Amino acid sequence: MKTTDVLRRAGRSLRQAKARTLLTSLAIGVGAFTLTLSLAAGQGSRDYASELISSNVDPQALFIVKDETIFGEGGQIGASGLKEYDPDTITTDNGQSIKSLTPDDIVALGKRDDLVAVQPFYQVTARYIKIEGSDKKYSADVSVYNPGVTSESAAGKLPPLGDDIEDTDAVVPESFAETLGVSANDLVGKKLTITVAKSVAIPPQEELARILATEGPAGLERLNSGETKDVELKIVGVTRKSATTLSAATGAQVSSTQAQALNDYTTQGTDKYQKYAAATAKAADGKSPEEVKAALATAGYPSKTAKDLQGLLFAIVNILQGIVIGFGILALIASVFGIINTQYISVLERTQQIGLMKALGMRRSDVARLFRYEAALIGLLGGILGAGTAVLVGTLLNPMITEQLGLGDGNYILVFQPIPVIGLIIALMVISVLAGYFPARKAARLDPIEALRTE
Repeated sequence: MKTTDVLRRAGRSLRQAKARTLLTSLAIGVGAFTLTLSLAAGQGSRDYASELISSNVDPQALFIVKDETIFGEGGQIGASGLKEYDPDTITTDNGQSIKSLTPDDIVALGKRDDLVAVQPFYQVTARYIKIEGSDKKYSADVSVYNPGVTSESAAGKLPPLGDDIEDTDAVVPESFAETLGVSANDLVGKKLTITVAKSVAIPPQEELARILATEGPAGLERLNSGETKDVELKIVGVTRKSATTLSAATGAQVSSTQAQALNDYTTQGTDKYQKYAAATAKAADGKSPEEVKAALATAGYPSKTAKDLQGLLFAIVNILQGIVIGFGILALIASVFGIINTQYISVLERTQQIGLMKALGMRRSDVARLFRYEAALIGLLGGILGAGTAVLVGTLLNPMITEQLGLGDGNYILVFQPIPVIGLIIALMVISVLAGYFPARKAARLDPIEALRTE
């Protein structure tokens, strides 16, 4: 029997049982709908993550450390136990000890022919800041301006990509203007005063007792206040958070030279003086970041590339996508039993018809093919209904989702690709055929004489 004839007969049989066919297809459609949306959300999230990385991190950039436990590798940071003293370690704010990069390490990294733009990671702790026009003192972070990241300007003028700001300049976020109740343009040209305090070395117990005895609590307060230093800078630009910014700047940004001076002042006399938890650099032209990463590891400098950061974001996306896909698979499992049930009922209802077809010369293989084709058509209909609805709903909701999540123009969380959707529909047809295997086998094995006697 020709394949076209079998297909035509299968379609006619399904049309005769419209309600049952539609309900079974809808069961498959629920799984197809969930899986299509999860595939689109996964692709959209990966595209957005790639956009974030490309907009915020130079693909040639490397983040270099001396202690690989900073990356969560090679053990736990600050693990308890007896450890040999290392003069190049620093104690973090939460009391953990890590190996640090020293000025000699920075020089050694700078001399490598596979690295350029080696920059230590400076941590600046400001006691408070003041902005011209306000008498109040504010607590705020102070960080290094990153010339390798494109910043969106709300007011003022930012240097071109790749150029640092002047040592006498500062850049502040738009949130500063909101706190002060002024416009972003009002901050441009104002004086920013950063007050930093030199770390106080704790005197011996005897000296503490003497200060307390002679000066009382005021002496301890004087001791803790320490020496301070004011640095006056000019606000040249105000940044706003972009939809493709990994994190909005929350504090003032200064040049790397200014950050180094402030860092040295606040850490002088402590174990953090001229010691750095990490450094940033870029792979030289013609050098692969992965190759440079391997070479640095051999030299004792663990590092991460932009691709590693992208892989971390992708891993999170894949986990979330896998959870949603799991629910879709559960819906498909339920629909498989629905197909089996539908096909078995169809065999029972059409026993006499099957017997007549076999009595007229229809072969076993053709009978089996008939029911397999019916199952495939049910899977095709369910896949088209579910995937089509998902594409339609997702396309309509994309603008609203983009606005609610603040993804920015041109970025969508649901990205539908034809090949995965078509592949999903084909997979659903295959699953439906497999689900209809036993009912088709039962129909093919019916004895025509016994089938014709069935009422």
